[in-house]
Amino acid sequence: MTGDVHKFSDLMLKAKGYVTYGDNNKGRILGIGKVGAPNFISIEDVLYVEGLKHNLLSISQLCDKGFKIRFTKDECLIEDEVTQEVMLIGKRINNIFMISLDDVSLKVKCLVANNNDSWLWHKRFAHIHMEHLNKLVKHDLVIGLPKIKFIKDRLCDACQKGKQTKSTFTSKNVVSTSRPLQLLHMDLFGPSRTRSFGGNLYALVIVDDYSRYTWTFFLVQKSDAFKAFKKYAKQIQNEKSLTIASIRSDHGGEFQNTSFEDFCEDQGIFHNFSAPRTPQQNGVVERKNRSLVELARTMLSDSNLPKYFWADAVSTTCFVSNRVNIRPILKKTPYELFKGRKPNISFFHIFGCKCFVLNNDKDNLGKFDEKSDEGIFLGYSLTSKAYRTYNKRILNIEESMHVKFDESNPSKEEIVVCDDDDDFVEIPKEDTSNKNQEEPIQQESNENDLPKEWRTHKDHPVDKVIGDIS
Repeated sequence: MTGDVHKFSDLMLKAKGYVTYGDNNKGRILGIGKVGAPNFISIEDVLYVEGLKHNLLSISQLCDKGFKIRFTKDECLIEDEVTQEVMLIGKRINNIFMISLDDVSLKVKCLVANNNDSWLWHKRFAHIHMEHLNKLVKHDLVIGLPKIKFIKDRLCDACQKGKQTKSTFTSKNVVSTSRPLQLLHMDLFGPSRTRSFGGNLYALVIVDDYSRYTWTFFLVQKSDAFKAFKKYAKQIQNEKSLTIASIRSDHGGEFQNTSFEDFCEDQGIFHNFSAPRTPQQNGVVERKNRSLVELARTMLSDSNLPKYFWADAVSTTCFVSNRVNIRPILKKTPYELFKGRKPNISFFHIFGCKCFVLNNDKDNLGKFDEKSDEGIFLGYSLTSKAYRTYNKRILNIEESMHVKFDESNPSKEEIVVCDDDDDFVEIPKEDTSNKNQEEPIQQESNENDLPKEWRTHKDHPVDKVIGDIS
């Protein structure tokens, strides 16, 4: 505290009570400010006390600011608690220790020079971080390094050019939207190396930000994305009686085009884009894409189905995820948040399991014809209350409610595609003799590479065969 108003470089006049001296006299506090010359160390939170004839420095406040005070017989040393460097020296005059402000200015000038030395040693130490240099000084691990405090008060151009990394992306701990359809995340994955059973190569994925409810649409070409979104937007807004406020996507040509811009402008939809080459800003749907693909790949592997059923596997994965995933923070399933009721999952069955589909008057059967066809379970219908199955007799996908499932999980049988009704196709064994010389060429599948007939191939031991097979 001080009574000299001229010592303040910054002063805020405000009555803040009184200060009681040792003789019980009181001085009125007129304000609080900062003492010190420009470009030098300043002492903050200094009280301006009316009529005070001396300048007083609080030892407790210095300790709170990270300094260590050491008293000797003739002087008072104020040291930096980290570097142990002496910052200020107070000389003893009679029974009082006094610090000259002129000495403070000289000391700060030395500190400015030391700061320049900090960057010099930073370069000498191969641009090591300043905190590492402080650790070397604090623990006295090297010889020859001056005991100064290394402070990073500016950017090093060379460090930015040589060591700059990407910005970090932290997860949100709050729900940024308050209702369904307020924000939709969109992305496209593909092309798949194998066409789906319906001839599609791409999948459009849309995720509602509030509920995390997900929709998938399968496309032949990327350019079909706008047509699929336009149809979806009209249907979902009519269903929920809500409007889509904004959508978020990357800068792909399937999203950033005049058709999308005109439609969003006409519907009052704000189209938000992630920064170029920064998929983390559209991470909700990017992670959803990965989950859908990984789960679909797992189900195809478990069921031993051909890859052209990938679209059915992705659709089934999306259908199940909407009913069993848990929305973070809200602790509810996406289905409940979007539909307003808890989902019923009692009708779930194993993807790819064997099933039997009732011939529900779709064919003119005779008295002794089989009533059902063997099929493969491929998921759930999105337009009716029915199952999607692949009928092995008619070699097509159909929807039916009259399905019986065999989920006994028998040993996997190898599925063979046959063109001839009389003979089985022999599966050649892998030749490993020239494996290191030539890699097999994988031909891209097309829409014609679909099965003409389904059969199962079983190897029987010779000793189990009855009769002469020669």
